[in-house]
Amino acid sequence: MSSTAPPTRRDIAYRGFHLPADSATGVVDERGRWTSPPVPVGFAVAEVVPSWTADTPDGCWIEVELRGWHGDAPATEWYLLARWAADDLTVRRTSIPGQRDGDAAVDTDTLVVTGAMVTGWQARVTLCRPAGSPTGPVLRSIGAVATGPALPGPPGAPEPTSSAARGRVLDVPRYSQRLHAGQYPQWGGGGDSWCSPTCTSMVLAYWGLGPTAEHCSWVRPPGPRPVVVHAARHCYDHAYAGAGNWPFNTAYAGLHGVDAFVTRLRSLAEAEAFVAAGIPLIVSAAFRADEVPGLAYDTKGHLMVLVGFTADGDPVLNDPYAPDDDEVRRTVHRQAFEAVWQRGSGGVAYVLRPASVPLPPPPAQANW
Repeated sequence: MSSTAPPTRRDIAYRGFHLPADSATGVVDERGRWTSPPVPVGFAVAEVVPSWTADTPDGCWIEVELRGWHGDAPATEWYLLARWAADDLTVRRTSIPGQRDGDAAVDTDTLVVTGAMVTGWQARVTLCRPAGSPTGPVLRSIGAVATGPALPGPPGAPEPTSSAARGRVLDVPRYSQRLHAGQYPQWGGGGDSWCSPTCTSMVLAYWGLGPTAEHCSWVRPPGPRPVVVHAARHCYDHAYAGAGNWPFNTAYAGLHGVDAFVTRLRSLAEAEAFVAAGIPLIVSAAFRADEVPGLAYDTKGHLMVLVGFTADGDPVLNDPYAPDDDEVRRTVHRQAFEAVWQRGSGGVAYVLRPASVPLPPPPAQANW
């Protein structure tokens, strides 16, 4: 069972922009740029995580930057969060380590505020193409989730649970990451390190989407599941040296016909709204062996698919760390799992769904 900790509350706000194709190309002399308006969030910001969807033809890429904002002026410099391309043949998809000053720092996929007063954010995306290329990248969406510091005190009025989620388990296919142990060391080596792309592949398959057999034809031998290898390669962050970069996974999913973004949820009650709407979530947690009964391993950060809830409200997971597909489905204790999810990642969730499937109504402080 999770250890007892003082209650905390946390402010969370998400804002996204969907761009018409003709407003987001604008490439002149091999580079173009789109800058969002400042987004005030109404609280002191501790972290900002961006996410985006884009198309990058051969040789093209995008660069995603964030800066903090306060009042009527920027509160920090710009920080480069990603140099991203759909493929890896000409551009190494990468986060940018080593960015730190007295105001903020970049931790792989997260802008961490360290000294500045930040109450909002602004994004800037540079669209890049090779000299002479007849086509350029297209930015389709970008957003960010801003999170306040964890503060002592009760979390506030309990969120209403969704009776439509209780007893509902979505039919998400079950994939084990460990079937790929030792595969493709240049993209993390499968096994222990492919939880995030395995989850992304499961949810894409739930929607009937994902790479085709032709797109996976380079996977030789094909092994247990070529689509997972395809996802691991195309989510891989060369600086982080892993496939677990959160927005790289949602950007990959966006290539396959879904609206995809990273956010943070305050509780499993908020997650129930998604399951009630038929939308599984990919959630990130950190825990010690047996801290959540049934999860008998240690992890500093692990991705699982939240596929439903029992009639009593316990979460039902597709856990890719299972030794084989048959053991992927697991039911865990609600309070214990909620505690390690909130403590480990602040409630991080990937939301992947076709645009035709509506999101549930957001809470007053909108985090989706």
